[in-house]
Amino acid sequence: MKIGVLALQGAVTEHIVSIEKAGAEGLPIKRVEQLAEVQGLIIPGGESTTIGKLMRKYGFIEAIRDFAGLGKPIFGTCAGMIVLAKRIAGGEPGHLELMDITVARNAFGRQRESFECNLEVKGINEPVRAVFIRAPLINETGPNVDVLTVYNDEIVTAREGNLLVSSFHPELTEDYRLHQYFADMVEASLAAKQ
Repeated sequence: MKIGVLALQGAVTEHIVSIEKAGAEGLPIKRVEQLAEVQGLIIPGGESTTIGKLMRKYGFIEAIRDFAGLGKPIFGTCAGMIVLAKRIAGGEPGHLELMDITVARNAFGRQRESFECNLEVKGINEPVRAVFIRAPLINETGPNVDVLTVYNDEIVTAREGNLLVSSFHPELTEDYRLHQYFADMVEASLAAKQ
């Protein structure tokens, strides 16, 4: 099982390390045609506007929409969550517009307000270690979105079908269980196609 990490910006290597701890093969994705080699995709953190521009420049917008349309799982962390959202608070246009959520950018404040904590994630037994860096929040969810984690009454992890998002950076800790959760999603999607 191969899981790609969109390698335009962000903690690509750290995501690959976590994927491999979860028992899958990690592959940095730099070209659209590489998407055919993977069964799941992670869109890492970074700066969502920059990621969106680079995705447009290199033809990833339609390619990733097609990837999702095939039922292949996608996991967006921090800026990756913003990139996947159908709506961005404040009326900004979305990028991929795949997941039925409204996201507020930098909802936890600036870089100096970054923090770590343990979070309960629905479907994972023990609390998960989370690193928040200029993190977004989910303001609203559509009817088919399953909220997996709430922190201080705010939604920070959610799933809709083959799409998974987190406000935080699970790849910046030794805790790879959210990557394991995603790898299990990929495995289930493969089993469903057989």
